[in-house]
Amino acid sequence: MPGIVIVGVQWGDEGKGKATDLLGERTDWVVKFNGGNNAGHTVVIGDEKYALHLLPSGILSPGVNAVIGNGVVIDLEVLFAELGALHARGVDVSRLKVSANAHIITQYHRTLDKVTERFLGKRMIGTTGRGIGPTYADKINRTGIRVQDLFDENILRQKVEGALDQKNHLLVKVFNRRSITVDEVVDDLLSYADRLRPMVCDTGLLLSDALDAGDVVVFEGGQATMLDIDHGTYPFVTSSSATAGGAATGSGVGPNRLDRIVGIVKAYTTRVGSGPFPTELFDENGDFLRSRGFEFGTTTGRPRRVGWYDAPITRYATRINGITDLVLTKLDILTGLKEIPVCVAYDVDGERFDEVPVNQTDFHHATPVLEHFPGWSEDISTARTFEDLPQTAQDYVLALEKMSGTRISVIGVGPSRDAVIVRHDLLD
Repeated sequence: MPGIVIVGVQWGDEGKGKATDLLGERTDWVVKFNGGNNAGHTVVIGDEKYALHLLPSGILSPGVNAVIGNGVVIDLEVLFAELGALHARGVDVSRLKVSANAHIITQYHRTLDKVTERFLGKRMIGTTGRGIGPTYADKINRTGIRVQDLFDENILRQKVEGALDQKNHLLVKVFNRRSITVDEVVDDLLSYADRLRPMVCDTGLLLSDALDAGDVVVFEGGQATMLDIDHGTYPFVTSSSATAGGAATGSGVGPNRLDRIVGIVKAYTTRVGSGPFPTELFDENGDFLRSRGFEFGTTTGRPRRVGWYDAPITRYATRINGITDLVLTKLDILTGLKEIPVCVAYDVDGERFDEVPVNQTDFHHATPVLEHFPGWSEDISTARTFEDLPQTAQDYVLALEKMSGTRISVIGVGPSRDAVIVRHDLLD
């Protein structure tokens, strides 16, 4: 049985939670392998709407085992707040497991994230201010705090002391902030230790055993390809590996255990934060897509930047990730447009680029070469087969499929759990 990776194709917010939820009843394990509470999934089940920021969305499916892998950075306050909120709504959260090697977001990480972003001024990256980047920086600098450190107070105290020796100088002398004491950080972290302990294990071993037993394991990526630290629009990216390769390093299973790579892509494009965005709209079409699609961040509430579908980006993501199937979401949002432009290439100072330029400067100055497709006015939210769609909607999907380099297996036509058209089974 397969290991399935779900990744975002664009700049995030594509609707990855819907794809995970679609597989939910046939999935045994769902793993979050990167990121932290800097991005979220919104899942609609019946009349209930759930906004998740740190937990994998598979936790909402009865009987599914949820795992937070070693590639994730964890804000313990957020973790237990989410668990408590779900428990209060009747969701079973007892199956959650957490990697002993995952890194912890501390008070000083959150503080540094906020003051550093403000210090950058007009050069700011557009972070969420939740301490994600500073925590990953400490991980790479080998000064981070891991989950397992909470169970040895002496080790924890030594690590916090070492971190604050440097960070307090920065806070006080550069940013004119108060110093943070070792005791306040240690006491805060230790207050979660007893509740956390039963969840913690060697999740890499756990998942390998599950795959050996024939279980279906879904690896759920946070953010998306164009926000990947290596392959995204650097430096306007996240701090982790958001592509399919990150599923192996962020969960502790070998890449040969990953059988299917599912890319999630909107029928248009959005992003948040700073950075290049060739198809971005500043007119009434942008207002239409933002309003109709309710394009506001699940975690931050920030209005998302919106633009037309970008085929070169999808081809790039297909190649980088080895995508085998695409899930096209929010097709219904385009209903009512008389004409739907699609970016098929870029123009950079008179030169045509059919693929994403390798040079960031070129990409920053790229303008879209657009091809226009007829729209539709019919309500498609009740469509459950491809043939139920208006012919112009079918033509639009088939054109995107041809441009994108792989098959479109699932089409989202509304926010609810069952508002999907399945053209190809993701487990076949």
